[in-house]
Amino acid sequence: MHRLLLPFEARYLLLTLAVLGTFAALLLAMALPGWRLPLMILFGVFAGFMVLGFRDLTQTRHAILRNYPIAAHLRFILENIRPEMRQYFFEADKDGSPFPRDKRAIVYQRAKQELDKRPFGTQYDVYDTRFEWLHHSLAPGPVPAEPYRTLVGEGRCAQPYSASVLNISGMSYGALSANAVLALNKGAKAGHFAHDTGEGGVSPHHRVHGGDLVWQLGSGYFGARTPDGQFDPGRFAEAAADAQIRMIEVKLSQGAKPGHGGVLPAAKITPEIAAIRGIPMGVDCVSPASHSAFSGPRGLVDFIARLRELSGGKPVGFKLCVGHPWEFMAICKAMADTGIAPDFIVVDGKEGGTGAAPLEFMDHLGMPLRDGLNFVHNALVGAGLRDRVRIAASGKIISAFDMARVMALGADWCNSARGFMFAVGCIQAQACHTGHCPTGVTASDPLRARAIHVPDKAERVANFHRNTLHALAELVAAAGLSHPGELRPHHVFRRAAQDRVSSYAEQYPALAPGQLLADPQSAPPAFAQAWRLARPDSFAPAG
Repeated sequence: MHRLLLPFEARYLLLTLAVLGTFAALLLAMALPGWRLPLMILFGVFAGFMVLGFRDLTQTRHAILRNYPIAAHLRFILENIRPEMRQYFFEADKDGSPFPRDKRAIVYQRAKQELDKRPFGTQYDVYDTRFEWLHHSLAPGPVPAEPYRTLVGEGRCAQPYSASVLNISGMSYGALSANAVLALNKGAKAGHFAHDTGEGGVSPHHRVHGGDLVWQLGSGYFGARTPDGQFDPGRFAEAAADAQIRMIEVKLSQGAKPGHGGVLPAAKITPEIAAIRGIPMGVDCVSPASHSAFSGPRGLVDFIARLRELSGGKPVGFKLCVGHPWEFMAICKAMADTGIAPDFIVVDGKEGGTGAAPLEFMDHLGMPLRDGLNFVHNALVGAGLRDRVRIAASGKIISAFDMARVMALGADWCNSARGFMFAVGCIQAQACHTGHCPTGVTASDPLRARAIHVPDKAERVANFHRNTLHALAELVAAAGLSHPGELRPHHVFRRAAQDRVSSYAEQYPALAPGQLLADPQSAPPAFAQAWRLARPDSFAPAG
């Protein structure tokens, strides 16, 4: 019945009116010969809109038009108003939240292979205290032809993984529609980069195109759980043996809702999702805030070693948004004491977030990315562990400069969630948690999700990845470097005041290799205090 009533839904209202108007005008023209000319003109107008509407329904390039035939053309009309008019009446390029218009536009342009250059100089106030820039060299280097990669698990894993420096961050099937997952994974396959499953586990849609997967294992252990929600090592080993799964990521927390656990609203849970996750219908799917398979820092590193063994030697790491500094220091002490280290750590900033979260958590809990990343990188350096652990950064990473900035602070690669959502067709409608996404990216309704034409959107995903890495290569070459791994805090500057600038090296404290082991009191106060409070057997601070 729902499918039969579909033409009368609000989003098809204009198309329905065009169809009815076309036939009404034709019938009236036949019945009223004296009014034939104006009625035939009216017939032509309605028929034109009807043809436009059916064309919108069947085209594959624009998801918004497939879901909102005729009506969505208003968006494109407004979007293409000349800039000199838009700046007075509509959103300016630097306006918009959480992503300004120009950041969204750069994704769309690179994804569509359109011109991504800008005219007439920067729109930033370069003397504003928020302005940041990268120092360039008078002897720029060549731009490499091959995209940058980093090796994870070398010398410790039987199956190390060569990762791109830009990958798709964790977004579950269920949070995303099936077509969005298909497009992301097909794009990852074409571009030779990794697709993080999110904590919802590996769905059939992740497997269709064979793109590299990072299996995120959250506290719900979806895909590796017992009926009562506990970790099942046998099911994990069986699933992790899949060659498509290249790395395992234990999710401790995420930027949008650290300490809260995962939330998939009941409105977005379909029978298929319930079967994949092993959960009931009709209630929110809430992952516990903490893991039941381990407790404490030693338990975490032991669990990582166990997963590495069960997976046949694949790289295993964990993801967190940094909270109490001594808790991460406790993990460092557990690593040092046991000799067990993760192969990678994903640092998620509190500015990250694609899923549903309480407002207070989203706005006021967790450490921002650059602060958390600097802390994690230097804690590992100070504990003599940095050469064993790769670091990934995620949180509002869209452009090549976003990548360069965090790589200067210690990241080996970057993950992006909303950037790849934009590439698939997201328009920042911010209806992700409702199941009624206008472009079908996060829609639970397959009739809305059909707006995403997988082959077209997959090509855009691969294009965005390739063109962003090319822009990064040009930035790195302009700085006189050969690889983004050579970026350091002294390469990035920001205006600290109207008359003073400072580099990241001045703003963010740094530790010497092994400093926390050899002489912790000589470390900057924030590190020294956190190290003193940290205990390798508990996340509680030392008395």
